[in-house]
Amino acid sequence: MIKEEREGMSNITYGLEDMVAVVTGGSRGIGLEITKYLLQEKAKVVVCGRKQEGLDAAVSLLGGGDNLFAVQTHIVKESDVENLFDAAVERYGKLDILINNVGMNLPTKSVADTDLTVWNKIIEGNLTGTFLCSRKAAGIMKKNKHGKIINISSVAGTKASPGMGIYGIAKAGVEMLTKVLAVELASFNIQVNTVAPGLVRTDFSKPFWSNQAIYEQIIKSIPAGRIAEPADVVYPVLFLCSQHSDYITGHTITVSGGSAVM
Repeated sequence: MIKEEREGMSNITYGLEDMVAVVTGGSRGIGLEITKYLLQEKAKVVVCGRKQEGLDAAVSLLGGGDNLFAVQTHIVKESDVENLFDAAVERYGKLDILINNVGMNLPTKSVADTDLTVWNKIIEGNLTGTFLCSRKAAGIMKKNKHGKIINISSVAGTKASPGMGIYGIAKAGVEMLTKVLAVELASFNIQVNTVAPGLVRTDFSKPFWSNQAIYEQIIKSIPAGRIAEPADVVYPVLFLCSQHSDYITGHTITVSGGSAVM
């Protein structure tokens, strides 16, 4: 039934033709799925990632022709971020959408016992990079009095979870950054929102869902009885990219199958 419903949803259009979007971390996981659907909507997409081989593989997989452009970028480096957005505008002439998708975590036992180096890497990879990209995008969008910024957060940003402490703190920061930017940029007709998934079937979370015993324990806490597929996250993102969300800003859409309310 779920598969049939999704096949029907593929006929939905969001009016994104010729819109220009930057998707950070667009070479794999949720970012790759978002990029695929944006291309289906006939948007022009610039993807970035740290590894050129990953970007090359994504471009080969997605096709996209002239509507897809890849730029090797480490989003915690200010110079890389500047280059990414300058290249996007030079290539396509404008910027309509930014999707801050990059996220990372490292194994940690507890926040109280974590080394500062680990703390900095997780905060930078999730929060600082989102700030740098949003700041650069906002500067471009303010001139055009139009734009959409969508941040990918996590239910870990509102619910303390073992081994996810610093990651959750960083994602909580992303959600507050969303609210602050939404207020600051509203007068420029720029909407800033967040999509916060629960567990999604990607390589990032594979240690959890690939272990049958762990998976069965996890889904006991999910009323929907399953974890999310990448497409479950994509549809809310597409909605927030579209004109249908022009009066929605500073909001977080939780995509968790009901687990976030338990």
